[in-house]
Amino acid sequence: MLTVGIVDDNQLDLDKLELIVNHVPTVELLLKANSAEEVYTFIQENPVDLLITDIEMPGMSGYQLADFIHLNNMNTTIIFVTAKSGYAVHAFELNVHDYILKPYHQERLVQSIERFTTKKEAGKITGRLFIRSGGDLVIIPKDEIIFLERTGRTTTIYTKNEIFETYQSLGELEGDIREAMFIRSHRSFIINLQYVKRFAVYSKKSFTVIFEGTSEKALVTKEKLKYLQENYF
Repeated sequence: MLTVGIVDDNQLDLDKLELIVNHVPTVELLLKANSAEEVYTFIQENPVDLLITDIEMPGMSGYQLADFIHLNNMNTTIIFVTAKSGYAVHAFELNVHDYILKPYHQERLVQSIERFTTKKEAGKITGRLFIRSGGDLVIIPKDEIIFLERTGRTTTIYTKNEIFETYQSLGELEGDIREAMFIRSHRSFIINLQYVKRFAVYSKKSFTVIFEGTSEKALVTKEKLKYLQENYF
């Protein structure tokens, strides 16, 4: 089951969210709140998979709440449901799943929840990667791989705990990984989207990829980032 929290200072809008969410069979509604402060307190002890929130509310805003979640690397994804369009660009910086403008039809939100559920299931990485490194055969759990980088004749594999080097090409390793969350972001990089924190401008044609779990960085082309926006974020 997908655990969900909803927050809106307008009671009618909050009741609408509750009605819609409760009609999605794969969802369990854990939190219904009128303020971001209430959610802020709750999720620190009881995290939810998905938080559906308004943006402009008295006190803490939904954007500030999303920023807190993002900065603390909490495993909670955001859907903004708001009457304001001006936050859309900044929302992408926080890896927000969707940005829905009021008024909206029930189907619009249901489709967004279902799309997130599908992405979450597809993102479950299983299996192991076998590489040749320094004469040894090394076995790496795929879900621990953050990104791969090709430099000269060597491929470096950055994981949560170790760094490995191999002469195998990115093309060879890409064929061995075959997981939905691994993306060839650049001719020299394969990244695991599960560890991506944010994208920062690097040049006119590329962005720097900043990860959880390592200070090392990768690159993503402008064209590939557009594809990721349309299909993953």
